[in-house]
Amino acid sequence: MFLGFENYRDIDVLKGKTLVSVDRGLYDSNDALFFKTADREFYIMTHNQDCCENVYIDDICGDFADLLNEEILTAEELNNDYPVDEECIEDTYTWTFYHLATFHGDVTIRWFGTSNGYYSESAGFYKISEEDYNVHVNKNSL
Repeated sequence: MFLGFENYRDIDVLKGKTLVSVDRGLYDSNDALFFKTADREFYIMTHNQDCCENVYIDDICGDFADLLNEEILTAEELNNDYPVDEECIEDTYTWTFYHLATFHGDVTIRWFGTSNGYYSESAGFYKISEEDYNVHVNKNSL
């Protein structure tokens, strides 16, 4: 799966769209979420890990079921630095929050990234092909 700059999208591309599924992928890990819209668009939220960094989904607040089959009214990315136990991090860290909401509820995906200061510490949101989606997605939706 190629996740180049031309595939990158801002999360707000989901505003006005209807999600029909959100999945963790084949390995049910904390490093990717897959999104499928009613108009058959496919997206992945992930971070391509490199050396000297660690970026992962730290927490998900809310229920993705509240977002499904409803128009997405809010889709935003927020970055902030919050205190953490400094013994657990490298040189720098970033909290990145992705907030999605419909009339029926909302979900906040909190990513946490640490690095030596040279590498990215946040997730990216990419448009992918249906084929890539089908290869990587587990049959069990969140």
